[in-house]
Order: sequence, then structure tokens, then C-alpha cells
Amino acid sequence: MPTDILVTAPLPPFLYDPLKTDYRCHDYVQSKDKTGLLAAEGARIRGLVQGGGTVTPTELLDALPKLEIISVFGVGYDGVPVAYCKKRGLKVTNTPDVLTDDVADVALGLILMTGRGFVHLNRFAQAGEWEKRGPELTTKLAGRKVGILGLGRIGKAIAERVRAMGMKVAYTGRKPQDVPYEYVRDLKGLAAAVDFLVVACPGGEATRNIVNADVLAALGKKGTLVNIARGSIVDEPALVAALKASVIKGAGLDVFADEPHIPAELLAMDNVVLLPHVGSATRETRQAMGDLCKANLDAYFAGKGPLTLIPELL
Repeated sequence: MPTDILVTAPLPPFLYDPLKTDYRCHDYVQSKDKTGLLAAEGARIRGLVQGGGTVTPTELLDALPKLEIISVFGVGYDGVPVAYCKKRGLKVTNTPDVLTDDVADVALGLILMTGRGFVHLNRFAQAGEWEKRGPELTTKLAGRKVGILGLGRIGKAIAERVRAMGMKVAYTGRKPQDVPYEYVRDLKGLAAAVDFLVVACPGGEATRNIVNADVLAALGKKGTLVNIARGSIVDEPALVAALKASVIKGAGLDVFADEPHIPAELLAMDNVVLLPHVGSATRETRQAMGDLCKANLDAYFAGKGPLTLIPELL
């Protein structure tokens, strides 16, 4: 008899089809009677698959008494109640490593687009403005300093990319690491010392709104904020206010506080570059993420243990 799993997020066919082949899947997203689904099937469900941006309430998990593992299709898992899972003995996995390069590429792209003004210059050329006047000058990036908030896998990949462009690197985190980059003890100090502040740390309550008005003021008129991590890490109203008042130079954002909603004020600004959360959005990486998401379930239910357990549960 196939193992029962609950699916709480829309999944791409390259993940959902193999899941349906090997498991008895219950689609919580599409169900018109979620309460009835849980009442009828909840006692049999042993696994749960969710997206990286999915919020899983403890009330839902309470309705799954035989649940053993949550497999997240994504690297972020701030929507998972980790403390609850740890107390209950639930395994939680995500899909790290396979998306590191793509997310780091997006960070580099946002640095290039904001620093060199490529988006604005593209519009300038397409509008035929070059025939009327010359383009505005932008900023030389070599020699500028990039500050990275969170020097994990993705943070290190970003550092490697910007160093290859001749940029300097500094970072902050819980403690110094054995890396050839300048360590700054606090976030405000890092912001004051850099030209680009790149947010690359995990989301969750511990980092909610830590990039606040004080940090943005420290970043200052010379500084650009780049966020490829989670929208919750940045105080979005404070960011909007800082951009409107020219407290900071600009921003490059791939993530937002209430996705897919983007504040109207940001949409109207010329000093921002906005992307629709595409950090891992390549065919190759999404396939690898799907493969790993399913492989975690397969390994666990085969008695081998999950492949990529989140650090808090190691």
C-alpha cells in the first residue's frame, strides 16, 4: 500500500507526477473541503510536501497524528514551525546546494542592473532616446565594497562572483568564518561600510525586519540594498520611505514581504529593479530541487534517513 502524503502547495508536474506514481497524494491546495479531507485522511498521512514560501500552521499538523516528515520544495523553510516539529520529533528537509549558483547569479545581476543602470539604459535605447542625447553616466563597480548579510552557501557564492569583478567583500553573521573577507560584528556597521548591502540570510522570526530604518540610514546615499533572501528580513515600509526620501541610492529586489504583491510605491520608482522571486527559476535548478524534494521522502521511507535535514534538527 503506498504511503499517504499531503501536498500543501502547487507543485510543478516534474515533481508532482513522480510523487503520484510512488505515493498516495492528497491535494490540500485543490481540495474544496479541507476539513473533510483531514477528517477522512489525516490519520493515514505520514509525509507532507510544501513549497519554500508556504506557511504551515501547527493546527494543520495537529490534524496529522501519524505525520513523520515534511519535505520542503525550496531552500527556505521559514513557513515551517521548526520548534513545534522538533518537539514532536518530525523530520524537516529542504533543497539546499542545488539552487546556490542560480540565486547567487541573481544577486550579481541585481548589483549590475542597479550599479550600472542597465534596466534604465535598456529603456533609454528602446525608446529611441540615444538619437536625441547621450546616456547618463553610471557607477564603476570594480573597487566598490559589497556587504553580505549571511555568509552561508549562497553568501559565499555571491562573494566569489563579486570578487571576480574586482569588488571588495565584507560580511556579518553570528561569528567570524575562516574566509578571506572582512568581518563586521554588527549589521549597522556593515551597512555603513559598504556600497551594496546584499541580504542572503535565512528568513524567520529571528531575522524579521532586521534591515530596518536605522540600517538603511547607515547604508546612506551612496548605498544600494539587494535582497535575494526573504522579503520578511527587510522592513518594507521603511525601505519605501528610505527610497522616496533618497536616504539610500537604490534597491534591487527579488523578494517581497507579501508575495506576489509588490507595493505600488516600489512599482512607481525609477531607482529600483524588481524581479518576481526568480532566484531559483531555471529549468535545470527547479528539476534538481524537485528531484531532491522527492529523494528526501524516498530515503526516509526506505529507512535510510532523510538526505538534507535542516540544520536545527541535526
